[in-house]
Amino acid sequence: MKWNTIADHVLAGEDLSRNDGLSILRSQDTELLEVLNAAFRVRQRQAGLKVRVHVLQNAKSGACPEDCTFCTQSVHYQTEAATYPRQTVEELVQGAKKAAAMGAVTYCMVTATRSPSESDVNTMCEAARVIKKDTNLKLCASLGLLESDEAKALATAGIDRYNHNLETSASHFSEVCTTHEFGDRVATVKAARDAGMEACCGGIMGMGESLEDRVDLAFTLRELGVESIPINFLDPRPGTPMAEKERVSPQDALRTLALVRLANPDAIDIRMAGGREVVLGAMQPLALYAANSMFTNGYLTTSGDTPSEDLAMIRSAGFEAEVLEA
Repeated sequence: MKWNTIADHVLAGEDLSRNDGLSILRSQDTELLEVLNAAFRVRQRQAGLKVRVHVLQNAKSGACPEDCTFCTQSVHYQTEAATYPRQTVEELVQGAKKAAAMGAVTYCMVTATRSPSESDVNTMCEAARVIKKDTNLKLCASLGLLESDEAKALATAGIDRYNHNLETSASHFSEVCTTHEFGDRVATVKAARDAGMEACCGGIMGMGESLEDRVDLAFTLRELGVESIPINFLDPRPGTPMAEKERVSPQDALRTLALVRLANPDAIDIRMAGGREVVLGAMQPLALYAANSMFTNGYLTTSGDTPSEDLAMIRSAGFEAEVLEA
């Protein structure tokens, strides 16, 4: 069968071709389970039946100077998103302890900003040192565009991963943001990896991009050697320029996850991220056949399923939540 043949080639060490990537996205709904089975074969080699649970901490909300058209935290749009300054070390540490109690393996501290101030970096570094001492959590930070010296400081303090999503393809990026360029994001990902951190980098589906744009994004992530790939599905937010966009179908969301897994077979995490609850609905368990990680307890400005709901879904689908190492 075609989809199993694609999986055979990927498992043999061949790169997914562009034509095969497009064929995955263009496949019929009647072929969806076969496509997911092909992705599952690659996912199983990388992660078995394990699912890694991640928790986000919105460490500074709103008033972001960038004009990303999907984002409620941009100062350019009138939305109901909360606005508050960067949290303290104590608040970040407390959030980490709550994340560990929820069963998270990774805790990600996120600030709404173009790039971090010296104070931001110092606070994240201090928090990281305390969290590493008190918990076994893997730490991720997302502070915007990053310079090499900032990346080195974060890595030295114990930040394991740096998140900076490309969001979409290079050719579609100007439709999403105009206050910085696609190349700025790529440079940040490279700075994080050069400093010794893993790269957490993905995108958002449903922002008016073409199928070709989705393949371009998946292949760019492969070229960058990204270890952790969160795939978000646009849940249009009132007040943003994308408020009237239609959500992608659950079938298209699943095909995209399969594409990303087959294009990035060595990625540690393929994550079903923001919007998964409202886009995938009852089909969420099927996403675990391509994705081996997920956020729980909501996102930066929107709610989501609770940890107990997510852990129950993981178990009922025949998978197993990964636990923190002692």
